[in-house]
Amino acid sequence: MSDGARKKAILAVSFGTSVNETREKTIDIIEDSFRKAYPDYTVYRAWTSKMIIKKILKRDGIRIPTVTEAMEQMIADGVQEVIVQPTHIINGIENDLMKEDVLAFQDQVEVIRFGDPLLTTTQDNVDSINALLQDFHDVPEDEVLVFMGHGTTHYANSVYAALDYTFKDMGHKNVFLGTVEAYPSMESLMKQVKAYRPRKVHLAPFMVVAGDHAMNDMAGDDPESWRHQFEQAGFPVECHLKGLGEYAGIRNIYLEHVKAAIDR
Repeated sequence: MSDGARKKAILAVSFGTSVNETREKTIDIIEDSFRKAYPDYTVYRAWTSKMIIKKILKRDGIRIPTVTEAMEQMIADGVQEVIVQPTHIINGIENDLMKEDVLAFQDQVEVIRFGDPLLTTTQDNVDSINALLQDFHDVPEDEVLVFMGHGTTHYANSVYAALDYTFKDMGHKNVFLGTVEAYPSMESLMKQVKAYRPRKVHLAPFMVVAGDHAMNDMAGDDPESWRHQFEQAGFPVECHLKGLGEYAGIRNIYLEHVKAAIDR
């Protein structure tokens, strides 16, 4: 079959979210940007969180395919070239497992190529910082901006500490990045923020969607939430519930990663 006639698809793989409002502003918009940029590719969706898939099926009666199910569907549809673009942030556990699931089908399609997660190169880190700070450029020096990442036990977690360092290296001394589940932890952040002695703390998620983690672990009323902990330490807190997928500059990085995979 000639390349022109070969059925081509982009498989957009996300962790997923059970919060429809943030999904519409993030995952849906990212996938739409793929459709607009590559009209000769059919865009398919897959999510990696089986827990979220189950929850949405039960609550909304909507079945979101797993990576395996999406691959089976593409093969049934006659797709022969698959570009897999994760909306994952780092090359962590979710990304490794997703690749295994896709490669189980490598004998059944002619071409499989993977686009990189958001933070893969040093340039990705710089581009992500620039994309975010276009929105937060007006945070004064006597206030701090704290991003909440997810964090992982995977060695790729070191990207978060590198990104925190890069913010400072690029002159943004009042921007901090921590994680819910790994390092830098809230304990580290609290020490750094207290040492900075800001007039106010701004909190924002460093996650593709502003879902459960952002609403509960970051901005929630629980004593363990970051908002509550900073308030208890005496800082006024403003929460910004905006997922990374809502920033045009972040979506552009994913688009560049799709292009790199297609051109590879």
